[in-house]
Amino acid sequence: MSQTVRGVIARAKGEPVAVEEVEVPDPGPGEVVVGVQACGVCHTDLHYREGGINDEFPFLLGHEAAGIVEEVGPGVDDLAPGDFVVLNWRAVCGTCRACRRGRPWYCFNTHNASQPMRLADGTALSPALGIGAFADKTLVHAGQCTTVDPAASPAAVGLLGCGVMAGLGAAINTGGVTRGDSVAVIGCGGVGNAAIAGARLAGAATIIAVDVDAKKLRWAEGLGATHTVDASTADVVEAIQGHTGGFGADVVIDAVGRPETWTQAFYARDLAGTVVLVGVPTPQMTVRLPLLDVFGRGGALKSSWYGDCLPERDFPMLVDLYQQGRLDLDAFVSETIGLDGVEDAFAKMHRGEVLRSVVMF
Repeated sequence: MSQTVRGVIARAKGEPVAVEEVEVPDPGPGEVVVGVQACGVCHTDLHYREGGINDEFPFLLGHEAAGIVEEVGPGVDDLAPGDFVVLNWRAVCGTCRACRRGRPWYCFNTHNASQPMRLADGTALSPALGIGAFADKTLVHAGQCTTVDPAASPAAVGLLGCGVMAGLGAAINTGGVTRGDSVAVIGCGGVGNAAIAGARLAGAATIIAVDVDAKKLRWAEGLGATHTVDASTADVVEAIQGHTGGFGADVVIDAVGRPETWTQAFYARDLAGTVVLVGVPTPQMTVRLPLLDVFGRGGALKSSWYGDCLPERDFPMLVDLYQQGRLDLDAFVSETIGLDGVEDAFAKMHRGEVLRSVVMF
């Protein structure tokens, strides 16, 4: 038996999304049906709508979510109906070469549900990042569910499912920020501001926020930035060096993902410092650097996949810090909307008016 729910569908590249009926099958082996309570509107969903991920239309969008387990399939022993979970798109397999080497946060064979959800006419849907949570209910693999304290706000902790975790993890996991460090973050949208919050949480002494939007820089100050740089009027590299004794930052995080911002990050770090790329570039983008500069400056050039997180390790810890008042996840929720507000939320996100719009069910 399947259930009919409402979901936000992208049928073709660049076309506005629409709320349509979706058929959610009963969970099969290793699968779970989750009643979605909240789902953030992430830029990745817009990438799907624009055909920037792949062309496997139609898509069931939404992936940054929290909700309640409603049904579990055969073989699911660690979840039960009523569990409050944050969904993730890194359900580690435990057997690939990364997992076998003790690096499951790099898992190269993550799990998704085997059965497709479908439109009313039987057309199979491609769920965004294997989740598809702009829907009243969704079918996922059990490994995509991480149980957390049910007292936490779904709107806030659901954001750990993607953007906030990506930023926090870029600072803490990938960048290895620790107490006393200097950190610069280029691009202060949702992911960049999460990186600022992560740097603050890790005890960084100097946290420099860089953006062209004064509103985003104010958000950054509220989340822990000690200095701000308006990239529309200042030389970014010189400004970061000016706030770090002339040396550059220990860790520079590029949350934009463009050749010019990554090059700024490269030259704005101290000798032997670390550059972390967490903003997602497009396929045609390239960077040219003198190889001697790469050698002479030393350090590390890293990219951050999902904040190099391990959901079962990181989500409960971060929810605990949120409930202690040490991590302000509520600050990322700019507005709450209904399913029919997703298209408008994309426009607001594109204009830089929100950190996150969150669909509430």
